[in-house]
Amino acid sequence: MHPLKPIDSSVHIVVQGKGGCGKSTAANHNAQALQALTDAQVMCINTDPVNNSLERFPALYVRDLDIMNRDQIDPRRFDTMIDWTLEHPGPVVIDNGATSFIPVTSYMAETGAIEALEEEGRNVFIHTILVGGQAMDDTLDGLDALINNTAAPIIVWENEFFGPVERNGKRFAESQFYRDHRDRFAGIVTLRQHRAAMFGTDYALMTGAGLTYAEALNSDQFGKMPRRRLQAAWEDI
Repeated sequence: MHPLKPIDSSVHIVVQGKGGCGKSTAANHNAQALQALTDAQVMCINTDPVNNSLERFPALYVRDLDIMNRDQIDPRRFDTMIDWTLEHPGPVVIDNGATSFIPVTSYMAETGAIEALEEEGRNVFIHTILVGGQAMDDTLDGLDALINNTAAPIIVWENEFFGPVERNGKRFAESQFYRDHRDRFAGIVTLRQHRAAMFGTDYALMTGAGLTYAEALNSDQFGKMPRRRLQAAWEDI
């Protein structure tokens, strides 16, 4: 068995304790970006039984697995998730629900799950979301918990849907928080708030039809200008 390429051996765990912050959107975009970079199939594991938005996109390979038993991690189901990840010959994106944030982060720390994946040659990244507006502090609290409870590199997604992700005119990358933990961050991705009148309708039609960017850009459902706008948004990610 040949060793996997770095991107094909990557595991992307998407977690955030604040609900409604765009976590599944980040997981979706992450899976699409990975698929554009590799010939291997990207597998998505949805552990949130309440939100199955990834399944609305037929082009994404999605497997459902509820890893919770009431308010605690079910060890057997969690083991199954690890087995699926190790058996898959390509990148894996794991989308966790907001309600499982504390149990998942605690369980990963207690069991050494990330270290177990790394021992098998997997490159593990944790993805989390920061939002602008009133909920920014809540999402920063979630990020702080990840820094304190995990050792894997973290990729931050700035979701501008509720406003710029900044404090006193300073972006997250300019903050003291970022400087204090700079060595923990592998990257920052910004989900920009494009003008709704221009882009909102195009994006709504694309996602409503369950299309990925790659599919929409090659679809007769979209004219020249909508495709240009979608292309610009895709390149921005």
